[in-house]
Order: sequence, then structure tokens, then C-alpha cells
Amino acid sequence: MTALKVDLAKAFHETQSFKWDPGAGFTLASGLRSPFYVDCRSLMAYPSARRLVAPLSYEALRSVELNCLGGLEIGAIAIATTISDFAYAARPQRDWRTFVVRKQAKDHGLGKLIEGAIQPGDRAVIVDDVLTSGGSLLKAVAAARTAGLTVTHALVIVDRNEQDGRKKVEQEGLTLLSLLTIDDLMRQQPN
Repeated sequence: MTALKVDLAKAFHETQSFKWDPGAGFTLASGLRSPFYVDCRSLMAYPSARRLVAPLSYEALRSVELNCLGGLEIGAIAIATTISDFAYAARPQRDWRTFVVRKQAKDHGLGKLIEGAIQPGDRAVIVDDVLTSGGSLLKAVAAARTAGLTVTHALVIVDRNEQDGRKKVEQEGLTLLSLLTIDDLMRQQPN
């Protein structure tokens, strides 16, 4: 594991964004229980953590052809913005626009499901905080594809290695990139 990845795994513990309770566990969005709780929204509230996520994501996406990146509200907003800002200042500079997929289309105004800077035909990467079953990520992929975007890659901060999430994502023709796994977080637990 690279030094930046070790630092990011440690940041989860320092910010109390990772919890492990093998006894009681935690109820996930799917309704299932897990001994792990990963809170990337809390992690991304720290500028020090965003400064780790950005270069790791940029490096993971460096060879991917893309015009924009985004995902489901709320978690993907900070992630996409952080990566886009870093890429714009990096060398070589990349002008990756961002978007967000609403959980449901607005019932007023233009009634959009996707907000942001997208155009049909754009090559998009879907970003998400945590991969468990893949449900939220695949919902964002479906919305992006319906809007005319070409989506071949997805990036998550943490792959929980649970509920066949990776398999489900890859079955949709996507290449999944993850910065960390649950195992990485467990290895960096303080004594």
C-alpha cells in the first residue's frame, strides 16, 4: 500500500469515520447488518482527508478517458468536487466537470434528475463513497446512461468487500476502482 493510502486509512480512524463492532454491528442502508461502519461524509468534512482522496483519485483516473464525474447526492458531491478541483490544478491539467444525480427528479423548475455540467455523449465516471451491494452506485450509473452519458468506470473511496458489490458493478460493464478496502482500514486500526 502506498504512503498516501496508509495515510488515508489512518485518517478514517483519526476522524472517527470508521467504526468496528463485531458484536452488535451496524444496520446498513440495505437493512442488512455489518460489523463495520464507514462514514465518508464525515471523512470528507476534513480538508486534510480531502487532500488525500484527491491525489489518490486523480492517479487512479489518470488513464481513464473522461469529461465529467459525479454520482448520487449527497455523498458524491464532495468527492467529485474534490477530485475535479485537484485535477484542474494538477499536471497534466484536466478539466473534469462535475454533476450530481438526485435521488428523485425535482417536481418543479426543469424537473431535472441530474444537476451539473453534462452533455449527451460525455464520458463520465461515477463516484461513490462506499461500495457495499452496489445499489446506489448502479442507480447513478443508470441515470447517467439514460441522460446520454457513456459510463465505463466507477470509483469508490472504500470497497467493503460485502454483498457482492464489486461483482454486481462489474456485471454492468464497469471497471471498478477503489482507493481502499475494509481490510486496509482494519490493518491501520490504532492499538
